Amino acid sequence: MLTPAGAERLIFDAIPLFHREDCAIAEAHGRVLRADLRADRDLPPFDRVTMDGYALRAAAAAGGVARFQVESTQAAGMRPFTLGPSDQACIEVMTGSVLPEGADCVVPYEETAREGDWMTLQAGGGAPVPGRNVHRRGSDHRAGEVVVRSGARLTGREIAVAASCGHPALTVSHSPKVAVIATGDELVEVEALVAPHQIRRSNDHAIRAALISAGYPRADRFHLRDVRHEIEHMLWHILAEYDIVLITGGVSKGKFDFLPSELSRQGVKKIFQGVAQRPGKPFWFGLSGRMTPVFALPGNPVSAYTCLHRYVLPALDHASGMTARPLLQAALSGPVVFQPKLACLLPVRLSSGPRAELVATPAPMNSSGDFSGLVDTDGFLELPAGQDDFPAGYIAPFRSWA
Repeated sequence: MLTPAGAERLIFDAIPLFHREDCAIAEAHGRVLRADLRADRDLPPFDRVTMDGYALRAAAAAGGVARFQVESTQAAGMRPFTLGPSDQACIEVMTGSVLPEGADCVVPYEETAREGDWMTLQAGGGAPVPGRNVHRRGSDHRAGEVVVRSGARLTGREIAVAASCGHPALTVSHSPKVAVIATGDELVEVEALVAPHQIRRSNDHAIRAALISAGYPRADRFHLRDVRHEIEHMLWHILAEYDIVLITGGVSKGKFDFLPSELSRQGVKKIFQGVAQRPGKPFWFGLSGRMTPVFALPGNPVSAYTCLHRYVLPALDHASGMTARPLLQAALSGPVVFQPKLACLLPVRLSSGPRAELVATPAPMNSSGDFSGLVDTDGFLELPAGQDDFPAGYIAPFRSWA
């Protein structure tokens, strides 16, 4: 049976890259950038004043001049003035303004005294040296340099760069339409009356919420009963209309698990079924004839949610062209014994150790149906198969629910 790493490799090798499209900057938050953002001019584009004060020649102050005549006041957004030829010349400037021509430093208000049109440097202030309180032109980036690389998920930081560099539209990955399918006759909607033998739908709600949080908001929920002709009809439409299909339940070996045979009949090629892990051993992955990835997650809530974060969300990031996030490592707070010859995807709570290391405290579930047990956890550690005893301090990869 496949290891988790082996299953991930098969998925990444098979899943097609989402196509690129242009997106208005106002709609770009959360999308994955697919073309480098370059500076259209030097950043900053001019010598920028960084403190309110007075612009002057540093050499004049170094030569003993302590009293300066204020020639004018220059605010941010004004064309720069030119400093007069006298060593005693200075110009009052505001933060964000262009450094006046002929000046090379700025003395802040706090280090000066003002009387009429004259400013005097106060004893004990900083030395007026060239470049003081000046953000030099091009010191951040030169025109044409890459500022944000393709593969970044766009947040306010990257969008600020795009705006400052004059990009009203950005090239991003297509936002995929995702179908989230809950299966089973025992399921009823949240607002419906529930009989003693029924359970409310939760997997599809949880998965849709996690998809939105991860940057994939175009997710729709569906319910398939264990009725073969209904499965055949609805599955055909979903496979034709959606870019990604996520199924929870119905892919094991039960008498009413019709999905595997129906997926095959509709041209979905199974890449693998079953991963040597707990929870989530029955996890299934395949591709339709039009290269639509189909993920079939186990029906148990903890298994479904864990497989979503271990395989599906990383696969969507990969298909979006997103730069892989560094995988965090955390140390067990205490010993763990896990005897099945399977990888253990162990829910944990994170804290910080005495040397600022990440410490993972196990939070074992009552069963893979104990969804409420995940509420107080931060994610899961992946403990490898082939080892029964994991001592306190054992370091393993950590994956967050966030």
